[in-house]
Amino acid sequence: RPGMDDVELCAGLVEGGTTPSMGLLQVVKQCVRVPVFVMIRPRGGDFLYSDREVEVMKADIRLAKLHGADGLVFGALTEDGRIDTELCTALLAVCRPLPVTFHRAFDMVHDPLVALETLISLGFERVLTSGCDSSALEGLSLIKRLAEQAKGRIVVVPGGGITERNLQRILEGSTAAEFHCSARSARDSGMKFRNPNVAMGASFSAPEYSIKVADVAKVRTLNAIAKNIL
Repeated sequence: RPGMDDVELCAGLVEGGTTPSMGLLQVVKQCVRVPVFVMIRPRGGDFLYSDREVEVMKADIRLAKLHGADGLVFGALTEDGRIDTELCTALLAVCRPLPVTFHRAFDMVHDPLVALETLISLGFERVLTSGCDSSALEGLSLIKRLAEQAKGRIVVVPGGGITERNLQRILEGSTAAEFHCSARSARDSGMKFRNPNVAMGASFSAPEYSIKVADVAKVRTLNAIAKNIL
């Protein structure tokens, strides 16, 4: 409703995003008219995948395409912190002809400038990055350097900790034409009976009685800021 250009669909935001269910994808496709890019990440943690996990990723890509995905989002690294070109090439082949974004696995690479050239040569359309720092604001100087190096060959998208308070500075400082954010706010659960002695996940998990939702007002404000700058 607030006019964002596309949606990155994922589950497990506490883990940085994992592959959503195909049921979720189906329902979202029925509800929205903007492109939906589906995260392909079989688990949280690092981006060094086993052969079985690669099988899962390929299967999820095929299912996502079958259920209407407009694009895919994934990332894979080698143990020494480089882009896993062999695996990415194999996954890109399954994704085609849909556009593909390399996600924030990029922020864990050993040499981001070399990694950017690798992504360009592989054929990724976008790369999402916080500038290899804790947030896009902290990594702003590297994001700008990456955008300058890209010269339009790949879209460098700042993401990570973007809010209404820092978006203008990030867009102006990075020269980016796009941005990525969750624009979340907490909504209290509708449950009236609450058992305080039981938690459904680990100690760091989100509480059961506070639900994170996309905030329409935040999205509208962010969109207005971006349109004013861009």
